[in-house]
Amino acid sequence: MLESLAIVLPIFGLIAIGYGASRTGYVSHRVGEGLSEFVFTLALPCLIFRTLVKAEIPAVQPWGYWISYFVGVAAVWLLAAFVGRRFYGLSGISQVVAGFSAGQANTVFVGVPMILKAYGEAGAVPLFLLLAIHLPVTMTLATVLAEGRSTSPLQLIRRLLTHPIVVGILAGSAFRPIASDVPEPILHVVDLLGSAAIPCALIAMGIALRRYGIGMGWQLPTIIAVLKVVVHPLIVLILATQVFSMPPAWSGVAILFACCPSGINAYLFAERYNEGVPIASAAITLSTLFAIVTTLIWLQVLGV
Repeated sequence: MLESLAIVLPIFGLIAIGYGASRTGYVSHRVGEGLSEFVFTLALPCLIFRTLVKAEIPAVQPWGYWISYFVGVAAVWLLAAFVGRRFYGLSGISQVVAGFSAGQANTVFVGVPMILKAYGEAGAVPLFLLLAIHLPVTMTLATVLAEGRSTSPLQLIRRLLTHPIVVGILAGSAFRPIASDVPEPILHVVDLLGSAAIPCALIAMGIALRRYGIGMGWQLPTIIAVLKVVVHPLIVLILATQVFSMPPAWSGVAILFACCPSGINAYLFAERYNEGVPIASAAITLSTLFAIVTTLIWLQVLGV
């Protein structure tokens, strides 16, 4: 329990710093907006680039592993979007944010240290393999859903190709074969920018929490949080252990990856489009609180 708290508490610490700084008037809302823009346009693409360039991707793709995890993503995404539209009147980008909050996992702060501690080297390959694909897939899907409204296919393609997240994905994929030839100082600059993404984003989210709070109410964010930390890993557990065959470390990594709370990228996405921010910020906070308990339960289920 104490080890799980030691992993999760830094998240709350940075959020609390942003919240406290905003509440006391030490910083203004403009600081949070500026940090969000910096993270979305510079730091996060560098983080994606760094992840894709360095990830060890095996030649033979474990399709059961992919299907187990991403079927879970699709299920909770669709459920959250449906509930948001049917019972809370969400539409447009707000509906996308609800689904994104349920399907996007906080892997950097919670997933990586937790999974490596649980499975060690045996879990490193499936962990970083999924980490390299998870964010690009979910972020690209959310972008397509947001940008694909009221626009022509050519405009959509142009917007996607110039979108900071997609640029990071394309650049990381293009540089994989020649990563060893890139001068070390350039990679170091990319590493520095990428490393700034998470702390800056969490502080910006703390400022947004002070600004928005749980203004829309706690019901929908609670539903999203339960979908993320309970329903998603349950779907992955059934598929990875009962439907498909894979090593225990691989199925365990997929389940623990799925049980991570909602990722900060959902908030960054909402802030970018200036819509659905209260949904994302509340869902991230509540799912992280729930994950303190549910993570311990999932570790017991897996026998780790």
